[in-house]
Amino acid sequence: MTALKALIFDVDGTMSETEEVHRQAFNSAFKTFGLPFEWDQALYRELLSVSGGRERILHYVRDRQPAHRAAVAAGMDRLHALKSSIYSRMIDERMARLRPGVERLIEEAASRGLRIALVTTTSIANAEALVIANLELAGLEMIDAIVGGEAIRNRKPAPDIYLAALDALRLSPDRCIAFEDTANGLAAATAAGLRTVVTPSVYTWGQDFSGAFALLSHLGDPFEPYEHHAGAGEADPMVTVAALQRWVDDDDDLRRLLTIHGRSIF
Repeated sequence: MTALKALIFDVDGTMSETEEVHRQAFNSAFKTFGLPFEWDQALYRELLSVSGGRERILHYVRDRQPAHRAAVAAGMDRLHALKSSIYSRMIDERMARLRPGVERLIEEAASRGLRIALVTTTSIANAEALVIANLELAGLEMIDAIVGGEAIRNRKPAPDIYLAALDALRLSPDRCIAFEDTANGLAAATAAGLRTVVTPSVYTWGQDFSGAFALLSHLGDPFEPYEHHAGAGEADPMVTVAALQRWVDDDDDLRRLLTIHGRSIF
């Protein structure tokens, strides 16, 4: 039996539908800077294939607004700082609530002694702001580690941010479960050796989530059960610590059963 020791949550899209808040903050910053950019939801869905706010802006300008490339590059620090400030204010105003089951699962995991880490390709300050706005300071105290984009060299789908989280937790990947909402995030987490529960956000439904440990509509609550789409959890109404442990045990049993002469077919 592989006893679970930690849960690792991606932040944007996974814990909360924050990507819409990010989109609005980007547009507000562009307007303040006098840039003729307007990211609608369809365009932003495409841009989310690029991890990281700075990288997203540069990708957009390079591909769609080359005439503004030099100006944006020169003012990137101020532009991104303004966008982050606008986003933080919107989060403080509680414009992004936690998705179903997130608060319940974090509180349950903390009460049962599991460690909790957050990973985000934005800033640690943004992740902290979301937690405090929804769970207050007591919620932040339940988080054992937060790894931000500033701490890594390679963005998702590279595994760097999850490897950094495992290092911060001092745990092997088989002792942890990751939670993601994007194909890039799933690729990053699985490359780090993590079983990954995927709960797509409004911006990521339809992506390829092959290889997810479980694919669910959300984490579920007592009066709001999740919809099961693939992988583990078909018979459960919500993700709990006990359910996760059972899924891991069943997966370990299956892997042992399908191991032939000491070599796994996986």
